[in-house]
Amino acid sequence: MGELEKAVMAVLWDAPDGATAQEVRAALGEPVPAVTTVLTVLTRLGKKGMVRRDDRGKAHTYFAARSREEFLSGLMADALGQADDRGAVLARFIGSMAADDADALRRLVRRRGPGSPP
Repeated sequence: MGELEKAVMAVLWDAPDGATAQEVRAALGEPVPAVTTVLTVLTRLGKKGMVRRDDRGKAHTYFAARSREEFLSGLMADALGQADDRGAVLARFIGSMAADDADALRRLVRRRGPGSPP
């Protein structure tokens, strides 16, 4: 995603009740893009499956199609799927984690248990 797409998604992830293009635009801050630019980005994100649009009412309301966590975990899975040596990628990833994150990962893996489905 481009920078403006990331910024638009951040606005939508923080708006569980959705947002109109004007509301998204207002939340983006300076420099404020044109509403047509915001609409183009929302349309592009819709085609990527990132945004859904509710056509009821005068102004369309836009929602994130997936949570931030679902999106980020998908990115991680995609990146891992491109690796020739998944173990090496996981080792480097875990090695780069903060201690608190590594502890949280250990707890999650223990909770899942051996042989549990993904």
